[in-house]
Amino acid sequence: MTEPAVDLDARYGEAEATPVPWPEAQRLLETAELYWISTVHPSGRPHVTPLLAVWRAGALHVCTGAEERKARNIEANPQVTVTTGRNDRKGGTDVVLEGDARRVTDRDELAALAAAWETKYGPEWHFDVADGGFYGAGGVALVYRLEPVTAYAFGKAPYSQTRYRFAN
Repeated sequence: MTEPAVDLDARYGEAEATPVPWPEAQRLLETAELYWISTVHPSGRPHVTPLLAVWRAGALHVCTGAEERKARNIEANPQVTVTTGRNDRKGGTDVVLEGDARRVTDRDELAALAAAWETKYGPEWHFDVADGGFYGAGGVALVYRLEPVTAYAFGKAPYSQTRYRFAN
């Protein structure tokens, strides 16, 4: 992945604010425990739900059961937004990632991702690879790669808004 173009929007920050460097925003995406994914129902209605994710090879990866609403929404419209951060008004940085969800079916990549899930979240999140996805206690889960198109970092001490644009 190439480094994105980085812009600080001074309209939404304090005078002393500086852009959040992309490596810091990426670190937050790598280390967050919980994420919120926003998808769009075929009727146009938004759908937001929490989930776990791992960062690997320049993209965020999520998994979900094939019959879950978010999976059905992604199949109809792969454009998604994922957010993570702190629920505090002051302090920390929130990150928003916008991109297209692409299904991962390569067995070797799925095995690497399954290992990454278990490393990050512990043995409770062990997956075997089967049927083009993860297989666990809940059955088969589809795995999606979310390559960023645009991302934002919202600093909250001082307030700032940094935009990252990726050449995809």
